[in-house]
Amino acid sequence: MPSEQVIELLQRAYTAEIETVMNYQTNAIVLDGVSAEEIKNSLREDVQEELGHADQLGQRLKQLGARPPGSAAFTARQESLQPPEDSTDVLAVIEGVLEAENEAIETYRDLINAAEAEDDPVTEDLAVTILSDEEAHRTEFQGFRKEYRNV
Repeated sequence: MPSEQVIELLQRAYTAEIETVMNYQTNAIVLDGVSAEEIKNSLREDVQEELGHADQLGQRLKQLGARPPGSAAFTARQESLQPPEDSTDVLAVIEGVLEAENEAIETYRDLINAAEAEDDPVTEDLAVTILSDEEAHRTEFQGFRKEYRNV
């Protein structure tokens, strides 16, 4: 039987992935300007990967006899990833993505530790795989931030 901590972390990760999908999609729509195109394209690509993560997390919850939370159990947390008032403020979106990725990385590290402590190698492996994806996203957006700060 999985621990409550593992279930709670899987549910937290699931809702964070769903919220990230919403915010990435919205920012990909609202950003304007020539310099925004690369960021918009990256966000659109990441939406599909984040949806895949949510699906994997939801499936794991089901395998463990739990369920992914629905919208009524959802509390939005990604304040910094909200679309900027100035639709050309690409750097604000980049900073929001980085904050969201850092939070995701922390959650997946916590999940890895909890799953390891519970001798749950399947959940641990899933968390390691998704952690790798999130670290790759962070690296990509760190590069974008460096470039935009130099403009």
